[in-house]
Amino acid sequence: MPRIENSIVVEADAGHVFDVTNDISRWSEIFDEYSDAKVVSQEREGRWSEIVFELTNAEGASWRSWRILDHRGLVAVAERRDPLYPFRYMHLRWTYQPVPEGTLMTWVQDFELDEKFDLPLETVLERMNVHTRHNQAGIKQKIESGAVRP
Repeated sequence: MPRIENSIVVEADAGHVFDVTNDISRWSEIFDEYSDAKVVSQEREGRWSEIVFELTNAEGASWRSWRILDHRGLVAVAERRDPLYPFRYMHLRWTYQPVPEGTLMTWVQDFELDEKFDLPLETVLERMNVHTRHNQAGIKQKIESGAVRP
């Protein structure tokens, strides 16, 4: 099972970083890659939220995903749902750990490519790592500068 795992320290409170990065309705503001982010449904009960949402990238491709938020543990678990292609599955886990410098934000993506997808796994891994690091650095800059708030 291929895995991408990247971390960055954001100089801000872990709850704040968690809230900003999981405000899906604003993802087109905080991520360069999304032209649209629409929450389809959201339920919250106590420490847990369940969100179904649709994302559209800059190329116009859209897909639906599901996400569970643990507001106390500061963990987000997500899964790409429909369409899955170019993946057979895509599971994500984002964690937010308080550290002396602020928050250690770690994103883990476990996935498997669809056998019909024509790029080699090594190319996909390289692109995903570059892309994830770029997004994390962009979010760090936006949060630390105060450009985005929950």
